[in-house]
Amino acid sequence: MQSTARGEGRRLAARHRNIELGLLVLAVAVCLAGHIDARMALSDGKMPPGLLVHGLSLGALAGVAHLAVRRFAPYADPLILPLAVFLTGFGLMLLDRLDISYAAAHAKKGDFQKVPAAPQQLMWVFIAVLVSLALVVLIKHHRFFQRYVYLLMAGALILLAAPAFFPGRPEDFGAKRWIRLAGLSFEPDEFVKVAITIFFAGYLMASRDALALAGRKIWGMTLPRGRHAGPVLAIWVVSLLVLIFERDLGTSLIFFGVFVVMLYVATERTSWVVLGLLMAVGGAAVVGTVEPHVHGRVEAWLHPLDIYKTVHDKAIISDQPAEALFSLGTGHLTGTGLGSGRPWLIGFAGRSDFVFTTIGEELGLAGVTAILLVYLLLVQRGLRTAVGLTDPFGKLLATGLSTALALQVFVVVGGVSGLVPLTGKALPFLAAGGSSLLANWLTVALLIKLSDSAGRTALEPALPSTDFPPQVPAAQRSGGRQTPAQGTSAQGAAAQGAAAQGAAAPQQTPEPQPTEQQQPQPPAYPSAGQQPPGYPSAPDPTMPDASGRPHTPPYPYPSGPYPPNQNPTTA
Repeated sequence: MQSTARGEGRRLAARHRNIELGLLVLAVAVCLAGHIDARMALSDGKMPPGLLVHGLSLGALAGVAHLAVRRFAPYADPLILPLAVFLTGFGLMLLDRLDISYAAAHAKKGDFQKVPAAPQQLMWVFIAVLVSLALVVLIKHHRFFQRYVYLLMAGALILLAAPAFFPGRPEDFGAKRWIRLAGLSFEPDEFVKVAITIFFAGYLMASRDALALAGRKIWGMTLPRGRHAGPVLAIWVVSLLVLIFERDLGTSLIFFGVFVVMLYVATERTSWVVLGLLMAVGGAAVVGTVEPHVHGRVEAWLHPLDIYKTVHDKAIISDQPAEALFSLGTGHLTGTGLGSGRPWLIGFAGRSDFVFTTIGEELGLAGVTAILLVYLLLVQRGLRTAVGLTDPFGKLLATGLSTALALQVFVVVGGVSGLVPLTGKALPFLAAGGSSLLANWLTVALLIKLSDSAGRTALEPALPSTDFPPQVPAAQRSGGRQTPAQGTSAQGAAAQGAAAQGAAAPQQTPEPQPTEQQQPQPPAYPSAGQQPPGYPSAPDPTMPDASGRPHTPPYPYPSGPYPPNQNPTTA
């Protein structure tokens, strides 16, 4: 029966892999169709050059990823990889479309915006996918990271603080998120997001009991004890330091938000969420008032059109929020069509967080809704994986990774659409940037390994345990007593002899004598007045027991309300 169930689980897992392959083909086809549509609109109906090479490269990369998952994570969720491939391919299409417009608009200006970004992004796509597949192949189980949570935390804090010591550039507009060495630059906060989530999962798994203890009740809400609120205060202080010294509002919000959500999942206490929200709002309000760069972003968010006034607040130095609103408003319901809009008017940010306005302008509200649903489905599969896992570390890790992705999409889309102040974070998978793409594909690889563990638990029944001996039937667990059907061999021979001689009297089976270990145990208390609730009443010592012999306990009764052999006066 168990082998049949295991075979059925393997067949269902193989069916999931076939579904994944079909979805990968569909994702690559949609991305290629968008690439053709945009190029034909920008080049008067001509087919894009290098289409065959581009399609084969993207298809081969998706095929290699599928084969690796089929071999090393056969029980993984069948939607995670196709969703990531679709978003990555769609981002390549948008960047290629923007490269043509930026090159035409900045040809005479000679600035860096005319340099194409799609070829470099394609190189990073290959690097990111191959690195994530190496993680899937080499890491046998997600609990491998549980051994190195504090090491990852130390490295994450070093990377998080490092950009503050590097000089900023004018094109960074005050933000310090990059480390530049030997002509190369990368954003460490993208990798810190993954490492810090692993640390939170390990820390909260070990400390959730202490953090779940109740404290004082204030205004109908039970707050945590003061000594247990230390970790939350420490994370809050670190997030504020990032906001002050690196002027990185997005990383600060994601950093603190992921911790609060994982803390709620670990403890199931709403008071932690309320306390975290109050601390986040209070800290952001103070820093937004004191720090000029953050204050300028808040003013631009509150008054986006004031930049066009002759006299306006000098803190408002960016016209991008207003341009983003114009771009999104131009798209209406179905958009102007790929290649028919003017998203390049926003400037260099059109390739980072404002790549979302390209979708809104050229695909309209329908396209924006479709892309957000793809993100939502990817987050949902991560949370579904957390529900299916059985170990606390895996549950918290899957929840944290999904929350980090959801929060980053929220702060980017909210900043572009005017819901929250601009943060400058890159839109996952779609925006240009090797650091963001590599970190997001590492997140996908971890979710694939986590979903493989969850799927293996759900589809493949566990092997029989060898830690305990098999259960003995009740007929064989007589404790040494001989029943009429289980007599000794001598008694059996005597019974056979009597039957052969035709004895009329029924066979008398001698009553077995209890051994020393089987002597009837005396009651714990001599009378009902001395026993605590739940203990049986002690019988009269002069009354015979079930065997007909007088009751003679082998030890004296205790002098007080204590169980046998636990009286402190006689022990």
